[in-house]
Amino acid sequence: MKMNRIFRNIVIVAVAAGLAVSCNISAPETDNNQTAPEMTDDVLSGELLVRFDASVADLLDQAGLTKAASTKSGVTSVDEVLSILEGCTLERVFPVDRRTEEKAVQNGLNLWYVVRFSEKASVEEVAARLSALGEVSRVEYNRAIRKTFSKPAIPLTREDVAAVTKAAGGWNDPELPYWNDPELPYQWHLVNDGKLKSEKFAAGSDVNVLGAWEKCTGDPSIIVAVVDEGVDCFHKDLRASMWVNEGEIWRSHEDNDGNGYAGDVHGYNFAKNSGVISTDSKYDSGHGTHVAGVIAAQNNNGLGISSIAGGDGVNPGVRIMSCQIFSGQYTASVLDEVRAIKYAADNGAVILQCSWGYVSGAANPYEWTPQYSTDEQWKYDCPLEVAALDYFIHYAGSPDGVIEGGIAIFAGGNEDAPAAGYPGAYKNFVSVAATAGDFTPAIYSNYGTGINISAPGGDQDYYWNYDDRGTRGAIGCVLSTLPVTVSELGYGYMEGTSMACPHVSGVVALGLSYAAKLKKHFKAEEVIEMLYESARQRPVDAKWDYDNPKVYYKYVADLGLTHKSSIDLNEYRGKMGAGMVNAEGLLNLIEGAKAPAMSFPNVTLAVEESASFIPSVYIDGSNFSVEIANQEIAGCAKDGNKLVFKGNKVGQTEATLKWDGGSQAFVITVKSSSSSNGWL
Repeated sequence: MKMNRIFRNIVIVAVAAGLAVSCNISAPETDNNQTAPEMTDDVLSGELLVRFDASVADLLDQAGLTKAASTKSGVTSVDEVLSILEGCTLERVFPVDRRTEEKAVQNGLNLWYVVRFSEKASVEEVAARLSALGEVSRVEYNRAIRKTFSKPAIPLTREDVAAVTKAAGGWNDPELPYWNDPELPYQWHLVNDGKLKSEKFAAGSDVNVLGAWEKCTGDPSIIVAVVDEGVDCFHKDLRASMWVNEGEIWRSHEDNDGNGYAGDVHGYNFAKNSGVISTDSKYDSGHGTHVAGVIAAQNNNGLGISSIAGGDGVNPGVRIMSCQIFSGQYTASVLDEVRAIKYAADNGAVILQCSWGYVSGAANPYEWTPQYSTDEQWKYDCPLEVAALDYFIHYAGSPDGVIEGGIAIFAGGNEDAPAAGYPGAYKNFVSVAATAGDFTPAIYSNYGTGINISAPGGDQDYYWNYDDRGTRGAIGCVLSTLPVTVSELGYGYMEGTSMACPHVSGVVALGLSYAAKLKKHFKAEEVIEMLYESARQRPVDAKWDYDNPKVYYKYVADLGLTHKSSIDLNEYRGKMGAGMVNAEGLLNLIEGAKAPAMSFPNVTLAVEESASFIPSVYIDGSNFSVEIANQEIAGCAKDGNKLVFKGNKVGQTEATLKWDGGSQAFVITVKSSSSSNGWL
């Protein structure tokens, strides 16, 4: 029986103070006699996303498509259709990463291809022709993802800095002994002592990080992938916190490390298909840089702001991997998004920071276009997105390291709707609601179904009558890093559930850093469970109650305050997830948890290939050395604190890691540099 594909016009809301994108999506794979997808306005001309049937996988490999784009698929029926298209090429959606190709094949990701052709051809007609073929199990349009902004960043000015210096008395508050970063007193979302000049701030309405910093301040082995606009990799407060791909060369046009991407030193710009992360367009908001600063701006360096997991000035903090899917006016697409997600998993990220998502299915239809309401709807309409995210949560991390599996953290949405937006609302992910500085829900935040936890996100309209920083309501927003193209000083304010989201990502990163310090191993679902278990409830002495509405004023530029509004706090009772994210509480649970110890991993590499490992990441010891039973198969040399293994010939050998007071056996496997399917 034929099944029509269902397409919806959707808006992906990159829920920073209004970072939103529009996109259309289709139904999942049907039988091979499928009908062509429905044409809509945001379809990108000249390209289609095609999933081939598994029965033709070998033909695709034999056509050389694992190595480069091609004009032919090797599948006769498909090539007959493509031969009539001017300038037609096929390319894998997910480039081959020789280290992880086996996993990609197991999950069917190798079957997804981009078909590109002249824009003179009707994309709708080409989709209809391909959909009729038995060798094609799925055809989808590649949909445009366009940014919109409701509230731009509020730059920090020199006058603001002078005000902070005066108010903080040169930063000598004995009750807040942490860090010499001058802007920390205004980061109420990190350390809220209730001393800001507003009754709308309550002591403790923060991420509760002071006690956590006594135990740990971050660890560079923990990598957070920021899927967003680009992160300013050379920002004075972020450059020491950027992930570095040591196998790559800056601005190289060659894929030096064989992961499928050229020049990806600090991540990859999927919007421009370049290893150079960009933030310099006048149309960039600075959102990716702002998110990164919340998580890992360098602490205690005498500059700007502090962060949740940015080290202590001596010991480094967690690392930020920039997976850029938005760039100025460049049109991004679903293709960019799914590539970024798989890239993050394959290159060491264990946390996926996603401050974007679809509009809530419970959103007010007069203001929004409501989208998904159930897991089943989202999975039915978004199989490629589902496949990429499933790959991350199952294959990020390591069975030997600090975490097995990855944690995907999403903003809950900014529609003031009683349900989170997808993908974050899906049961396997973490969805974050936003609060103000007095524990109240932010007036824009989604709540209820699908929301898992809350975190500070800012609430500018609620703080409308406080001008401490020179801009109406800015004091109530989240202060973080910005590119100098957005803010001369490199700092400023934003709000949204997308600002709440990195607070949770930062706390999870700090928790994993502590687990790494303790050499403990967890599964991703165990960490998520502890994240929820440790969440704090609103204290009984908070400066608001359910009997009185929360009052705020809508503000429009050039018009001023438009009208007085309010929300009924009873509607949020018990609907803000497990509670407020709690850094100290999470670290306490990790410390007390009975968990297996990390272990040195088995090593797999190709002939003539080298692979480096730092044994102290896994083992609490010193003076590490390796004994290899059969050195004809593999060798090992020391390079500072690293062990560098090299494959000599195909085979497998036992090996032993030794250190002062201990030893551990492991296995080295050396594979051929080529294989029958041609992917190496």
